[in-house]
Amino acid sequence: MTKKALVILAEGFEEIEAVTSIDILRRSGVEVTIAGLNNFKMMGTSGITIIADRTMEAITPDFDACILPGGLPGAKNIASSEKVKSLILEMNTQGKIIAAICASPAIVLAPWGILDNKKATCYPGMNKNFGPKTTYVEENVIIDGNIITSQGPATSLLFALKIVEELTDKESSDKLKKSILLL
Repeated sequence: MTKKALVILAEGFEEIEAVTSIDILRRSGVEVTIAGLNNFKMMGTSGITIIADRTMEAITPDFDACILPGGLPGAKNIASSEKVKSLILEMNTQGKIIAAICASPAIVLAPWGILDNKKATCYPGMNKNFGPKTTYVEENVIIDGNIITSQGPATSLLFALKIVEELTDKESSDKLKKSILLL
């Protein structure tokens, strides 16, 4: 059965984090849906526009994973959405993969309690937004249960490959690493 992942974009998202995740997941055979927070056209921090497949209004929690790129104000825009909060909380309760990178672990997941009693990482310095129940670990990618977090643009490829590994298996992730020349 094909795995399904949702990538949520808001105005001001980090392009490298979004596109790398979308690309790597699609290369692995994961069915990726791009959801725009309020519109179909979303502009990133560097002025690159991506056209979403759907808006958040049309999204239901029937995905195996949800990916939240960082970037500012993108992460703050996502954090302000009650629809996204409800979706993430429901998917987390179901044990589905919640993956966030850069500012999103600190700005989105931590305030919603998703990182409570978890180890997590984020963009260095943003961890000041982690609550006392979250253990900050300064590593490229951290997996704790169903939660995957990563530091930022330069760790995007490793982040996306870990999502693939968790959705499929290590062999598939390793095969993909080899095919893209990540030695």
